[in-house]
Amino acid sequence: VQVVESGGGLVQAGESLRLSCEVSGVTYDDFALGWFRQSPGKEREAIGCYGSNDGSTHYSDSMQGRFTISNGATRNTVILQINRLKPEDTAVYYCAAKVGDYNTDYDDYGMDFWGRGTRVTVSE
Repeated sequence: VQVVESGGGLVQAGESLRLSCEVSGVTYDDFALGWFRQSPGKEREAIGCYGSNDGSTHYSDSMQGRFTISNGATRNTVILQINRLKPEDTAVYYCAAKVGDYNTDYDDYGMDFWGRGTRVTVSE
């Protein structure tokens, strides 16, 4: 299973950004994708996740509002939309996948396969 993120870059505060996550090598129809980020000097934190079986989404409490996760152009692609970007959103954004549904009992939603991340830098 491969997970690849794309769409990062340098943006200005107040702008919006769409990050894409594509998973390949999943032979099951039911899988979940999660988005996470790690800011400089901080621990990784969960943003939210998406379940392919029913299109459900779940967001971390601290990420409610400016972050939206949705299905992309293909069934194996998930989009993370970030609105009204702030300098504190500067981080490496990671996508991860697992077979089956996501598990909100875990900080990482039980994800098994991780991408290498895409860097987002937000300037003042």
